Amino acid sequence: MSTYHSRAAGRLMVAPSVVLLFLWMIVPLGLTIYFSFLHYNLLMPGTETWTGFLNYSYFLTDPAFFTAIVNTLLIVVGVLIITIVGGILLALLLDQPMFGQGILRILVISPFFVMPTVAALVWKNMFMNPVSGLLAFLQKSMGFQPHDWLASTPLLAIIIIVAWQWLPFATLILLTALQSLDEEQREAAEMDGAGPVYRFIYIVMPHLGRAVTVVILIQTIFLLSVFAEILVTTNGGPGTDSTNLAYLVYAQALLQYDVGGASAGGIVAVILANIVAIFLMRMIGKTLEA
Repeated sequence: MSTYHSRAAGRLMVAPSVVLLFLWMIVPLGLTIYFSFLHYNLLMPGTETWTGFLNYSYFLTDPAFFTAIVNTLLIVVGVLIITIVGGILLALLLDQPMFGQGILRILVISPFFVMPTVAALVWKNMFMNPVSGLLAFLQKSMGFQPHDWLASTPLLAIIIIVAWQWLPFATLILLTALQSLDEEQREAAEMDGAGPVYRFIYIVMPHLGRAVTVVILIQTIFLLSVFAEILVTTNGGPGTDSTNLAYLVYAQALLQYDVGGASAGGIVAVILANIVAIFLMRMIGKTLEA
């Protein structure tokens, strides 16, 4: 069989799954685009009217929209800083030979397998509760007034919860990259008199550059749509202090029953996410070519 026929047979075998995946994505997207041009309220079925771009205008001029954009970016940046810095430190720790290393690695990666809703409930009731939470107990034992995380600093609380969930992922990626570093380079640098700090700056960090870029790319795509942690802990409040773009769309659809406005918001969110993804893909491409 020729190469051409082999490729044709391969494409023919893959075609059904590609078509199914395409329909799986294009049908909901098409319906969302269609609904975004309608005045469609769930409390008034059968009264749908064509409004053109009015839903987009209302959504983009909503006072909560700018706050949601800022909060979304703060969550992404805050979680990335915590997970990358913490992931590098944990990767360096786990790379060292020690007793019980396997058990320690399992404990480090275990938060990644906890459902976001469960993780948010645990942090809300067991750690950040201002009356009976562990953090409140520690603050009281040191003579400080307990801090109400979810009421006073809700966005910071969300960032901490989400970062706790994504820290194992960053650690695993960075640890894998760290273990691929040629040990002879470290030994040569050590023989030349380079201390631990210089070895880390000039040998370890350049080697981890690609892994850090991959972590940023993958995490950013998921962090743009953080939702469960906000719904379970703060409901976007107080006010809109912890409302991100995903929660704003949810509130418009299922709290205000405005399907048309929520659909327009969903399309805006998809466009913004794609812009960020394209920018990150170009950035990671340049990093991999370097």
